[in-house]
Amino acid sequence: MADLISVAKVAGVSRATAARAFSDPHLLRADTLRKVLTAAEQLGFRPNHIARQLRTQSSTTVGVLLPSLLNPVFARQLQAMEQQARLAGYGLLVATSDYKPEREAAIVEHMLNQRVAGLVLTVADADNSAILQTLHQAGMPFVLAHNVPQTAQWPAICVDNRRAMQQATEHLLGLGHRQIGMIAGPMLQSDRARLRYQGYCDAMQAAGLCARPVLEMASHTHADFALLQPHLRGGSALSAVICSNDLLAISLIGGAARAGVRVPRQLSVMGFDGIDIGEQMAPSLASVVQPAASLGAAAIDLLLDHAPRGTRVLAHQLRGGESIAARAFSSIANIGEPS
Repeated sequence: MADLISVAKVAGVSRATAARAFSDPHLLRADTLRKVLTAAEQLGFRPNHIARQLRTQSSTTVGVLLPSLLNPVFARQLQAMEQQARLAGYGLLVATSDYKPEREAAIVEHMLNQRVAGLVLTVADADNSAILQTLHQAGMPFVLAHNVPQTAQWPAICVDNRRAMQQATEHLLGLGHRQIGMIAGPMLQSDRARLRYQGYCDAMQAAGLCARPVLEMASHTHADFALLQPHLRGGSALSAVICSNDLLAISLIGGAARAGVRVPRQLSVMGFDGIDIGEQMAPSLASVVQPAASLGAAAIDLLLDHAPRGTRVLAHQLRGGESIAARAFSSIANIGEPS
């Protein structure tokens, strides 16, 4: 029968490194872990599973990695996850990456040290995340929430971000808008935003119109209206914008009001997420509604299914609101002139 020393020899590592591959895989480099696991499979080595049982059978804690709790869509999702996990006898260990990809590995390592039973993750880029490959090789159950893997077959639950944004843009086109722009936070921090931009481009190109480059803000939660103002004048002035999330849209509407730009009379604004506060403001926010609570509960169910696989796509909805209207004939340059 093969032993750990044999595995270490075939893998070309020390016995301590080989042992760490089965007790603390997150501490190893991905290529080193791969060598040890490959050698173990070749030799038919079956390790003592005490350490694994600590995290997968005896542990009653689920790790949750979110980009932020400032966005209510994540807070609502988290509340549903906590309720669903509690019904199954689990608690949550929660951390936020603040939309910084470099923080994700450290957070996941900490959660693994806490012997979580599995993880629900929202990462910056699901197709280029080293931590997901490491978790997979280590046999650690995980489910992606909101991410939509395009090349890897990671278990995920999400809405169809590309199709949703395409439909939202088509709705604005149906109102007569032709000069439509998209606003997002830092694109490298969100594969969801990149898919939404593709959906915007799909709709514009299908209508025979030019898709504009995304207007990228420094923050995912605050839009700098001054960056938009140059695009609101001239012969190709924007008459509508669609934001990659509701917080950007809400702050944009506030900035427009302070600048004397009337929404929706002079600029239609649409969001994405469908957070409740959007319906309570004036003008009420038109948005793509994500089923955040259903997504959170389903993520826990999928994780605890013990064999999560594939991508589950939930339905989205378009919510009307007072922040959008049919294309008006006035322009930003006409501010202060009689209407």
